[in-house]
Amino acid sequence: MGVRISGIALPAREPVSFVVDGEFLRAADASTSDGLWLLPGLVDVHSHPGIEAPGDVYDHEVFRRHMLAHRAAGVLTVRSPGSADPVLDRPDDPDLPRLARGGRWLATPGRFFEGYGRRVTEEDLPRAAVEDSVSGWCKVIGDWEPDDPPVPLDVLTATVEAVHAAGGRVAVHCQTAEGCRNAVLAGADSLEHGMHLDHSLLPRMAAQGTAFVPTLTTFGKTVQNLGNAKNPRRAEWIRSGWEHAFPTVRAAHEAGVTVLTGTDTQPCGEVAGEIAWLIEAGMPVEAAIGAGSWVAREWLGLPGLVDGGFADVAGYDADPAEDPGVLSRPTRIVLRGNEIR
Repeated sequence: MGVRISGIALPAREPVSFVVDGEFLRAADASTSDGLWLLPGLVDVHSHPGIEAPGDVYDHEVFRRHMLAHRAAGVLTVRSPGSADPVLDRPDDPDLPRLARGGRWLATPGRFFEGYGRRVTEEDLPRAAVEDSVSGWCKVIGDWEPDDPPVPLDVLTATVEAVHAAGGRVAVHCQTAEGCRNAVLAGADSLEHGMHLDHSLLPRMAAQGTAFVPTLTTFGKTVQNLGNAKNPRRAEWIRSGWEHAFPTVRAAHEAGVTVLTGTDTQPCGEVAGEIAWLIEAGMPVEAAIGAGSWVAREWLGLPGLVDGGFADVAGYDADPAEDPGVLSRPTRIVLRGNEIR
């Protein structure tokens, strides 16, 4: 045992002290404190490390650079729902944040970027989804352009049921109202984006445990560039979705839906900014921080700051609940028991 970690842990707001035993935390005497506010790291549940833009071929050196950027920002867990990496069961790199893999993007005809992702027919979607969920998750492109039909409800339902039967989970890209509806009714584990999500579906999402990942960071950047849009219809659809997203985040939280932080953008390591967007949308500060930390970790099946939990810790000079801005400036980072900063 070597590294010692002590401070005030969120969300309990109680003094804790641990010593690091390999990759694990062991409780110690909490009578002393380093004066830091502690989180079990930040979490980005929608990031695509390994490519810079849609259409890029996966590059493992780019992947490492992206994951190191996450780590430097205190993001110690990343979920990649949709990856260009052709290796579904690549082992974790001990120097990098923990990675929850989501397989490749599963795209049926007429949906997703041309020639990108794993192209499958609607008939083959359930089988392909089971194959790609070998790493735990699969990602289905549930809809695409504003006036295009989404993946039919019966097809998506069969896909979710097949993956669940195999022990996996399903993330669904959905932005149209009908695409969001089908994803919820099919029982997807997470809705990615959900720009035009009908609020009447929120109670069902809460009851069945479907999480909502609004990815406000990437849409905020997209909206800034709509003045140069070549397709006015699509630009208006994105603009209206952006305006709808803020009340949706607030309503989802109030309905008991698990809202989580996902950035879906470059540069990597911007979860603190996504938390700020959730706060601006109306989530209570501590709930927004949880969405990017302990709540997200629990949703992914990872422990928080507890005896026997993973030695993943980010420390801050001030209480993030009082000053969320400190989340972009971690003072101390410990990952897998290794002192990073």
